[in-house]
Amino acid sequence: MGRIGKIAAHMVLALAAMLLAQALASGALPFTASGLTLAALFAVSALAVEILFQVERSPWRFFAASDGLRLARSALLSVLTFALVARLAEVRQPGGLRTLAVAFLLQTALLAGLRIVRRAVHERALVDALTRLRPAPASPALPRLLIVGSANEAEAFLRAPAALGERYAPVGVLTPQARETGDELGGVCILGAIDDFDAVMAQLRDGGLQPSAVLFLTDGPLSAFGAERLGRLKTEGVRLLRRQGLVDMAAPGAGGGSALREISLEELLSRAPVRLDPEPVRALVAGKRVLVTGAGGSIGSELARQIAASSPARLILLDAAEANLFHIDRELGEAWPRLPRRDVLCDVRDAARLDQVFAAEKPELVFHAAALKHVTLVENHPCEGVRTNVLGSRNVAAAAKACGAAHLALISTDKAVAPASVMGATKRVAEAVVRQFAKGSDASGSGTRVSVVRFGNVLGSAGSVVPIFQHQIARGGPVTLTDAEVERYFMTIPEAVQLVLRAVALSAGDLEPPNGVLTLEMGEPVKIIDLARRMIELQGLVPGRDIEIKITGLRPGEKLTEALVDVNETARPKAAGITEAAPVVPLPPISAAALAALEAAALAGDEAVVRERLFALVEGLRTVSPTPTTSGKAPTAEIHGKLAPARTQA
Repeated sequence: MGRIGKIAAHMVLALAAMLLAQALASGALPFTASGLTLAALFAVSALAVEILFQVERSPWRFFAASDGLRLARSALLSVLTFALVARLAEVRQPGGLRTLAVAFLLQTALLAGLRIVRRAVHERALVDALTRLRPAPASPALPRLLIVGSANEAEAFLRAPAALGERYAPVGVLTPQARETGDELGGVCILGAIDDFDAVMAQLRDGGLQPSAVLFLTDGPLSAFGAERLGRLKTEGVRLLRRQGLVDMAAPGAGGGSALREISLEELLSRAPVRLDPEPVRALVAGKRVLVTGAGGSIGSELARQIAASSPARLILLDAAEANLFHIDRELGEAWPRLPRRDVLCDVRDAARLDQVFAAEKPELVFHAAALKHVTLVENHPCEGVRTNVLGSRNVAAAAKACGAAHLALISTDKAVAPASVMGATKRVAEAVVRQFAKGSDASGSGTRVSVVRFGNVLGSAGSVVPIFQHQIARGGPVTLTDAEVERYFMTIPEAVQLVLRAVALSAGDLEPPNGVLTLEMGEPVKIIDLARRMIELQGLVPGRDIEIKITGLRPGEKLTEALVDVNETARPKAAGITEAAPVVPLPPISAAALAALEAAALAGDEAVVRERLFALVEGLRTVSPTPTTSGKAPTAEIHGKLAPARTQA
């Protein structure tokens, strides 16, 4: 309803209130000339107050209707109870129903008024609300804040006293709807639509109210702003803020002054994240003993945070990197001091040590994130890649099964699809190796359920292009990339881990063990050169003029594009943001002899043999269809796109 409609409605209510009051006072309908004149005069007086105090600027839909109705219900029940008791006691009340009606109205008004005054006193807004004629000016002592989001979210945010943490003074709100311009939310005006952002900023700047920070309450407006505009804001010193996420707020002590946080560069570069129901993840983790390998890494540490927020019975953090393990253990100790946990300094290559740890801790859920994942480094050191990614995964799967773990989840990568690099090949073989330890894979049909989750690049992870580009931009360039046509899938680390946990929760809830690999919906692939340009623009710079972009050529094992589903797999939707890539034919098992031969070559440091045997195993895992045979020999397989071992350039 527009402002004119609201004013008209308020006048009608004032007229009706006066007529009703006269009727209640005189006991007769006041439809006399003098009565109507008095009522009209009262309505005009109400109009004057309306225009002076601009009451109509507060949208009706944000009135706490549920509280008002509960108070009215309480008053009505009180009146009915009184009437029943008076009738049973044969007590006559003067005025009859008229008195009861007035009592009902007065009690409702008094109950509501008492709470309104109490809340106003609590929020230190009583004097301001009674004396202020216009929306509250921004406090000169606090940084000014411009809020961007829907009216519903903005009103709910402004209604919570702890939301601003007494660190910011709101100067206005921008909403998606232009028709809401001029409304007032908790004393803060809606200055216009989100599309009018530049014009509103100019008006505030001209009026001496330049915002020090912009708060984004939703992801939609943020993604629509564009890197150039956001970069300009950052260059002008305007902070970009958003509210804490679910995982952040779950930590004890989060809130109050920490209710707002700076938006990270990764969030500015990513698409709008997939929104998932957190309940399945809580049901998976709550009350369970959970072990995370690679817990100090980018993915492993975020897994640890989100698992800790879901109330596990015990959390075991396992990593071979001393510093990374120390930092994540200390962080969790500060955020969740009552969470039972243990840090374990252990290399997944050490099978005996793993068996000892798993036997002592008896984890019910195991998330295996430990891996060597830098494509170029693993390409140059294939034996190390095999020892960690393949043999380490075998050791973790064997230890999980031996201790009776209910579920093992392997974190894989899109580089395992048609792998051209040693890193991708080791992860593809690791997928097959851990699935051979799955429940039902042996004669007993019992054991550990295994899930493999495959996804692409995550923004800000160790070794990703984002921190590299940041460093190069800070040095003044050039920003280097291997090819202008290289493109990759991207998502933020928290979103990737949220999807991993949801995928594992879905797999754990299925009656049948997973048949394929779970893949995460990564959206559309992003060209790395576009990513570089956006990062330069986010610093308020111009690509090609302020920062040069230099093409260096593809590195060994690097592909132009990546995929999440291989040629011998079919994709089928499993849930929002999650797809299952199932093999078209049953995969041939990796024999113990073949794995032993690969292990022997890796331990001996024979890189040529390691490459040959590794890619031979990958070819067998990319079987498209079995070829019938008339001899007594085992059937062979047709392989799509036979892979040659990648060689390191001198």
